[in-house]
Amino acid sequence: MERINETAVSEFVFLGFSALARFQRLLFVLFLLLYLFTLGTNAVILSTILLERALHTPMYFFLGILSCFETSYTFVIVPKMLVDLLSQKKTIPFLGCVVQMLTFLFLGCSHSFLLAAMGYDRYVAICNPLRYTVLMSPGTCRGLVAAACACGFTVALIITTLVFHLPFRSSNQLHHFFCDISPVLKLASHHTSLSQMIIFMLSVLVLVIPLLLILVSYIRIISAILKIPSTVGRYKAFSTCASHLIVVTVHYGCASFIYLRPKTNYTSSQDALISVSYTILTPLFNPMIYSLRNKEFKAALWRAIGQNLCL
Repeated sequence: MERINETAVSEFVFLGFSALARFQRLLFVLFLLLYLFTLGTNAVILSTILLERALHTPMYFFLGILSCFETSYTFVIVPKMLVDLLSQKKTIPFLGCVVQMLTFLFLGCSHSFLLAAMGYDRYVAICNPLRYTVLMSPGTCRGLVAAACACGFTVALIITTLVFHLPFRSSNQLHHFFCDISPVLKLASHHTSLSQMIIFMLSVLVLVIPLLLILVSYIRIISAILKIPSTVGRYKAFSTCASHLIVVTVHYGCASFIYLRPKTNYTSSQDALISVSYTILTPLFNPMIYSLRNKEFKAALWRAIGQNLCL
């Protein structure tokens, strides 16, 4: 393994799965199958939303964007990880590491803000159903997605700049399988407490602000649901929010574990395990949770399949 003491690091060596060297071919097959299934699932969801006019609504518009984010997120990390599982030299150029961190942070931060937009969509649908089409017009939906992307890119650019502005001259051995914040920071020759504080505060803001917006939306949603006289009506209203709540819980649970823990609790093996879940499993399950348990989407999917079979 290359160790650079006097010159700046020009590449990083991934050691994320070094403890599982005997099982790397097995992991390659497993992760490849999961990755292909994730791509296939998201492709089916996007195709169905595009082809079926009945799904051209704000909720499914946001679901389509979510599916794009999930697919792009895996594309940034998983292909490189699969190549490394079969390679002896598991390296990434310094600039490649910068691009990887910037891209996955952009997608991850945008994902958080998108979940807040989806929470607002559910709030409007339940609390202001008569004004839903006005308040959630196509222009408003596009504006919310653009705002989520702008906020995500701004935070990602600031964090990536702060991280890679630091000198890297001591070691290039990265105890992870992609360029995440904490593993890369550990390799910096020295870093100021101010930089660490800014990175931590930005991570907190990206998680806390959207989560607070989601909580405010759901406090109002629950208040409105409790005023519905019939049990069936309350169940139907809440069922439209259940998928969003599951996705929010998984996303913020994993992200909080990785980015909001005290540094003394940091262990490479724990982070690698959790990172596998949100880079491979979460992008697979999130769209499925939203789509396959939704009767309207399943009906549209079968219609789309039937129409294509008849062609």
